[in-house]
Amino acid sequence: MNLSKSRYTRGVQCPKMLWMEQHMPEEFDPSVMNEAVLKTGNEVGDLAMGYYGPFVEVPFDDTDYDGMIARTQELLDEGTPNIAEATFSYDGNLCMVDILRVEPDGVRIVEVKSSTHINEIYYHDMAFQTWVLSMLGLNVKSVSLMHLNGAYVRHGALDLQQLFTPEDCTSEVMAMQGDIAREVALLKATAVQADEPAITIGEQCKKPYECGYRGWCWRHIPRPSVFDLNRITGKQAFALMDRGILTLGDATAAGAIKSPRQVAQVRCETEGLDEVIDRAAVARFLKTLSYPLYFLDFETYQPAIPPFDGVRPYQQIPTQYSLHVLRAPDAELEHYEFLAEAGSDPRRAVAEHLVSDIPSGACTLAYNMSFEKGRIKEMAGAFPDLAGHLMDIADNMADLLVPFAQGAYYQRAMGGSNSIKAVLPALFPDDPELDYHALDGVHNGSEAMNAFAELEHMAPAEAARAREQLLRYCELDTLAMVKIWERLREVAG
Repeated sequence: MNLSKSRYTRGVQCPKMLWMEQHMPEEFDPSVMNEAVLKTGNEVGDLAMGYYGPFVEVPFDDTDYDGMIARTQELLDEGTPNIAEATFSYDGNLCMVDILRVEPDGVRIVEVKSSTHINEIYYHDMAFQTWVLSMLGLNVKSVSLMHLNGAYVRHGALDLQQLFTPEDCTSEVMAMQGDIAREVALLKATAVQADEPAITIGEQCKKPYECGYRGWCWRHIPRPSVFDLNRITGKQAFALMDRGILTLGDATAAGAIKSPRQVAQVRCETEGLDEVIDRAAVARFLKTLSYPLYFLDFETYQPAIPPFDGVRPYQQIPTQYSLHVLRAPDAELEHYEFLAEAGSDPRRAVAEHLVSDIPSGACTLAYNMSFEKGRIKEMAGAFPDLAGHLMDIADNMADLLVPFAQGAYYQRAMGGSNSIKAVLPALFPDDPELDYHALDGVHNGSEAMNAFAELEHMAPAEAARAREQLLRYCELDTLAMVKIWERLREVAG
């Protein structure tokens, strides 16, 4: 197996990935490949090419790496100061340098990432590139990691010098060079060996990236297991597994069950119960609410490159909301909604419609309200003239998540999750009106983000259909909240 820098870093994460890729590629789960993330990386990389001034890009052609390598050498011979996607190969080890800065006495490697910080795996990425170039006789003078500046707030035209932060990683990368050749040989040998590597599952199955072969490697883990416990971290679960504690019964016997929510979950599984309900606790929660009730849900998107003034990289920008209103216990349910136009800053329009639809002092419910409150507070900071009303909405919010997070109401079908996407089908398994899978086009928050981001590039008819899909998805979120609230009323008695 030849190695690219992406294969190398996958092998560093877990060598078994390369073996699976070579011997059992059919077991790969492509759902781990987030196309939106890949697109973001390409957009950030393209923009970063101009950070150091004029550059020449080596055109990508995955059918002709030799041509890319030859073109890179031509540019080096011409003394081109900045080469983007400079391509090199040494002994079957291929790498493309995001930005290669060429100087008379050597080169400087600049790796570009769309994150806002340095991840440990990035050092391995840069170390592999440095090793390849050094083995080809190039003098690597420095190695930098260029990432987005999370503190940058756009004002006017994009300022590349402020948007990106290059960090010098030369000392860390050079300190790794003595191990690269050995690691490369080990990974290649592992990839082609006949027997499946005896590598135990661990945190490397999800960190730094989700492994597409997890289904194969985890096939021996019972369901449910300690990995399904509510609010347990991977580190905690693997620590239990290392002690021989794997089933929920094992965890109970070992005294590892701590929270009321976990107690309810384990009781359902070990005692064969369908549900565990603390009716008094549910009733106490409901008494904190007052009519009229406003059920609110936002949808947002998170562009890596801030598209509007006053926005920073990856800021959650509200684009729409759904609002169901119940003015009295037996009143007719009302619905309000708003979806901003694409292509311009949607925040002001969202804020204005929100303060128009929700009066001061109203009891507003959200599911996991920290998200909605966070967006409202950000809009209040951006629009001082609306701040008073917006903060009143935020200050009068209640969280429909509370009874589920506290273990006051748990059903076995929730599978250890408090998410509304787990709670809703557990409470209403046969209601087609509440089935996200039955929606057209947009079925989850990620798809909603992507759909809004693409709206301005769509033809009118396509955009109209996408807008309708976004509205119906967001509407289902608040209708789901209403139904969950009604079920809480039923169980409270």
